[in-house]
Formats: sequence, C-alpha cells, structure tokens
Amino acid sequence: MALIKINNKSLDGNYGRRNIIINGAMSVAQRNTSVTGVGATAGYFTCDRWKIETNGTAGRATMSQTADVHDGFANCLKLDCTTADTSIGASELFQISYKIEGQDLQRLKKGTSSAESFTVSFYTKASGSFTFGLEAYDNDNDRQMTKLFATTTDWVRHELTFPADTTGLLDDNTGQSFFLSFWLHSGSNFKSGTLGTSFASSTNGNRAAGIDSFFSSTDNNFFLTGVQMEVGDTATEFEHRSSGEELMLCQRYCFVMTRNGSSSNQNVGVGYFASATGAETYTKFPTTMRTTPTASASPIGEFYALVPLTGWQQASGMGLNEAGNDGAKLGWTVSSNGSFGTDGRRGTHVGMRGDNAKLKFDAEL
Repeated sequence: MALIKINNKSLDGNYGRRNIIINGAMSVAQRNTSVTGVGATAGYFTCDRWKIETNGTAGRATMSQTADVHDGFANCLKLDCTTADTSIGASELFQISYKIEGQDLQRLKKGTSSAESFTVSFYTKASGSFTFGLEAYDNDNDRQMTKLFATTTDWVRHELTFPADTTGLLDDNTGQSFFLSFWLHSGSNFKSGTLGTSFASSTNGNRAAGIDSFFSSTDNNFFLTGVQMEVGDTATEFEHRSSGEELMLCQRYCFVMTRNGSSSNQNVGVGYFASATGAETYTKFPTTMRTTPTASASPIGEFYALVPLTGWQQASGMGLNEAGNDGAKLGWTVSSNGSFGTDGRRGTHVGMRGDNAKLKFDAEL
C-alpha cells in the first residue's frame, strides 16, 4: 500500500475517515448552547455526543458551546466552575465522557492477536495549570487504562497513544462498548492507586490517580475541542467534516426540532384527530437512529394542533404512541377537535408556535 506523508509523518494510504469521534470539534449543540448547575446529575446537556458523568459532588458548573477560534476550530466545550467542592467524598467523580458503539470499533481488532493501538488527540486550555486524566474504558470486558495530561492558559494539543489490548473482544452491535472519559474531579476511591501502563481489569483506585480537581475554586474553567480517536500510534491532523455531515451523524443519537428562527409556525408532523381531544401525527427522522428513541416536547404549551374551521388548539400533553429507528407516531392531547365530533380521523397537523419549543427524539448511548 502506498504511503502518504503529512507533517513529515508516513501514513498508510487508506487515510480517509480516520476519526472515530463524532462532533469532536464541538460544532453541533442541538439540545442547548448553555446550561447552568451541571454536576448535580449525569446527562447530555450541550454539545452533542458529550455526556457529563457525575456522582456525589457538591461542585457545579456552567457548561456551554463557546466560540473560540484557533487552529481551524470555531467552537469548543467550556466548563466554568460556579460552585466549588473542596470537601471531597471518597466516591465523588466528575467526567466529560464519550460513548462508542462496539460495531464502530471493530477496526481496533481488540481481543485478538492482531489488536491495534490507537491514539487520541485533543486541544485543551484552562484557567491555570491542572493535571487531568483521559481514561479509555472497555465496557464489554471491564478493562481500562488512563493517561494524564496537563493544561495551561493557552490552547495545547495533546497526543495520547494507548497500546493494543489482546484481551476481550468488543461486541459487534449498537451497544455502548467503549468510553473515553476526561476525569476532572475524583474522590479517593478512584485515585488511591497507580496508573497502569497497559490495559488491565478495572481497578477503581487506578482510574484517576494523580488528577487535580476542577472544582477546587470558582475561578476555574476548562475548554475542550478537536477530539480525534484513530487507529495506530500516530496523531494526524484533525479530520474536519462538513457541517451537514456532522449534524446527520449526531442525529443518529439525538434529533431535535425547533422553530429554527422561523417567524411562522414550524410544522412537526401531519396526522389526524383520533378522538375529541386526541391528535396523532407522524414524524420522519432525517436519518436512521441508533435505536428506537424516547420523545419529549417542551414547553408543551408552545405546541398547537390545527383544527380546520376552528384554528389552533393548544396541546397539554404528548406521548410516543409508536416508534422505530426511522420515524415515530406521536399522540397529542388538546382541548378540542372543534366541530368535527368524536368519530375521529379528521386531518390536522401540529406546529410549534413559541420560540422556545423543542421536540426531541433521544437514542443516545
């Protein structure tokens, strides 16, 4: 196979689609662009595919998608500490985590004699000098390894290579087989041991050994972008995708409909009245989702069903009646279907009439 040279590094000729990570440039934030009080519960809050894992900490942060132009990146994920936690319980943790389907990692050949090493590169900066950890965790076989990295007040690119692991096959399915987790805060249960130099059965005390605490002061902040995971021991330049492609990759896991700046009603589905106060509409997803999603509409008072000859009727409830990976049938509760009686099957559509309205379908890992 021919070799390609980039920055004087020789690479295999198969150079396309190197980055396993989706939304590594933090360019997509369908749910929100900023959320306060992060740290109380785990969840996906801002940048798509990036989840906060937390346990027991009193520390809180504002999490945001922030514009910060550098090195070809326009956005980053930012955490700003708003409540410190200096009395740290043994079981506390706080991470930024990325979860990966097993079927997307078969190229690692993990668990075989031909297993491949992989390299994770990323850019960080912070309010000062901190030591944090990046953990690679095999969820199928409970194996892990963590590497430390240091922050400065300037953007720095880190390149961390993890060795091949010949133990433990990864499931070839849509489940969460593998995590990458940025450890930013930890209690003694996770840092009492020693970091390993190779993958091994998970020992909690080794997972965050040597890290500092992001929650040590309300002066602290942390920025992350340009995350790339690729096979081999060489970190190549970040693989930028088009904005449309990146959005569609994210929509496999989460699809959010909004008014999108529209000055009129944004249609979310067409259907019919099945009863005097119940409408059903159909929504087609822009791409096949990872699994059958859950659905939520909020605030519900900003959704209306159109009743012919009567006008818009405000919704007071929404439920997922039927769903698959490609689309869903939603049930809407409204005050009345107007003058059409209760025999049902009267045509309608549901639209958003408020600037804050969001219809979310979630199939995240």
